Amino acid sequence: MINILKKILNNQNSNENNDESKNLELLSGLMIEAAYTDGKVDEIELNKIKFSLINVFNEDPEEVEIVIKEALKNKNNSRSLHNYTSFINKNFDDDKKLLLIEALWEIVLSDGEIHDFESNLIRRLAGLLYISDVNSGNARKRALDKLQN
Repeated sequence: MINILKKILNNQNSNENNDESKNLELLSGLMIEAAYTDGKVDEIELNKIKFSLINVFNEDPEEVEIVIKEALKNKNNSRSLHNYTSFINKNFDDDKKLLLIEALWEIVLSDGEIHDFESNLIRRLAGLLYISDVNSGNARKRALDKLQN
């Protein structure tokens, strides 16, 4: 009986670690995809992605470096938005989803240009994450304010 309980607890801990790892992979993949929507990933966008993952989503800096390199290698093998949004909808609360949208706005705005494809991507993501246009617009304004300061 005790061995069964230990096994269950160990599986729960490994599932939590797998969720955290998948969380980082999906966040970085989505952020790289947003940055690459205009056909290139600038250094300023990469720095903004790393900053967001480390400081907003509290990810480990060393893991972020590794996962970002992998995401950059796979940027041409993009996944469907459903792959990202289904995981996010299951695992993120509304506040964390808003933080993600704001971080995505910061990333796409950080190179000083906003392309139609980039704004379209974020608008579609916001809809799939059940974030209103008003909240997404407010997130964009906050991102612009951060970048101008």
